Amino acid sequence: MDGDADIARTAALFADPARVRVLLALGDGRALAASVLAAEARLSAQGVSAHLAKLRAAGLVVAEKSGRHRFYRLAGPEPAELLETLARFSPAQPVTSLREGTRAEALRTARTCYDHLAGRLGVAVTSALLTRGALAAQDGVTGTGRREGDRISAPLREHPYTLGPRAASVFGSLGVDLDAAAAGRRPLLKFCLDWSEQRHHLAGALGAAVATRFGEAGWVQRRGKTHRALRLTPEGAQALRTHLGVA
Repeated sequence: MDGDADIARTAALFADPARVRVLLALGDGRALAASVLAAEARLSAQGVSAHLAKLRAAGLVVAEKSGRHRFYRLAGPEPAELLETLARFSPAQPVTSLREGTRAEALRTARTCYDHLAGRLGVAVTSALLTRGALAAQDGVTGTGRREGDRISAPLREHPYTLGPRAASVFGSLGVDLDAAAAGRRPLLKFCLDWSEQRHHLAGALGAAVATRFGEAGWVQRRGKTHRALRLTPEGAQALRTHLGVA
């Protein structure tokens, strides 16, 4: 017979700043080499290997082998969601340089949450999809603000939106194939309460398809090899104005 979940044991994995930096580097769902993670976490090769071993043993990280190389990624969206939740309940680190301040603001402006858009960009896109009729609220509440009972920085237990009457045309104008997004085993529609904006952002298969399209079209670009912050390009800003009416 199993006892209660050993929350303290899992929580201890997040007590080391370097180990947290490794997890944050993997927070957008990509698989990265140990050498890249070592640079991001400011660790030696031996140090990052020790941290990765602990994270793999806990089921938070998995390894993929490609030829002679090994790459590491989060073991699914749940660890990324846990990071988002911890970020919401954690005090801000003191900013001791312009670089650190710029990085923190960049995360709040636009970032990936596992494989979908988050931050101000993510919630703006979701709000525009609702306004344009690509999504429709089922609970009678106007807007994408937090509902009573929504857990901060977590997937919503009950999703208050469905595809709207203009879903095909709006997503089609963005270049997102609804049928292809719905064809997989993953739920088409999921939503999270964004930790920095306290509003809903689109997740699930459709959220991933939107983020992929934004990247492939050059509308967003990564700010660094391991940083999950995104930069909205001039082309992206124009596309948002044209297709979604986002200024």
